Amino acid sequence: IDDEIMRALGRRVDLKSGGYLVIDQTEALTTVDVNTGGYVGARNFDDTIFKTNLEAAQAIARQLRLRNLGGIVIVDFIDMVREDHREAVLAEFRKQLARDRVKTMIGGFSQLGLVEMTRKRTRESLAHMLSEQCEACAGKGHVKTPRSVCYDILREILREARAFNPREFRIVASPKVVELFLDEESQYLAGLSDFIGKPISLQSEGGMTQEQYDIVLL
Repeated sequence: IDDEIMRALGRRVDLKSGGYLVIDQTEALTTVDVNTGGYVGARNFDDTIFKTNLEAAQAIARQLRLRNLGGIVIVDFIDMVREDHREAVLAEFRKQLARDRVKTMIGGFSQLGLVEMTRKRTRESLAHMLSEQCEACAGKGHVKTPRSVCYDILREILREARAFNPREFRIVASPKVVELFLDEESQYLAGLSDFIGKPISLQSEGGMTQEQYDIVLL
């Protein structure tokens, strides 16, 4: 059960055929992207796509129930050339959704090849019940690189130097950012110090996330 819960909290869901789903949940809607992965059909590529989409239709319906995803859901099946393949995948998707005790509504394929559906919200999704927003990225799913943070700090020190006249500037930042200032970005830090005519010291703070920093005026 624990393994099943952990898989239900992940973005990627592997299919038996070798394809996989990528599920992203936001406040506005949920998107599901279907990918072939390493699966190669025995006959042709159209056959590969069709079989992957059929399996995906079954897996998506199950994941909606397992994760208790509600609201608008946009499914991006792999593009299919044949109309009968699209109809068969849509029919299979409707068949699987009919097993859901929660009310669902599904449309057909749009001009962009997307399938839009809705699932009634009954309670919080599994992800909202068992997880919370990441402190490091604030829910964005990514953070700035240490180098980008270094450049942000240099620009802010330059602005502060124009507005104030401290004896010294001290950079308090995460270990990765401080290490970069001591190594690859040391020449830029020294150059800025010479330009503003003030010493700039460094303080590593392990409790800070990669994007967090503080500039102390001494």
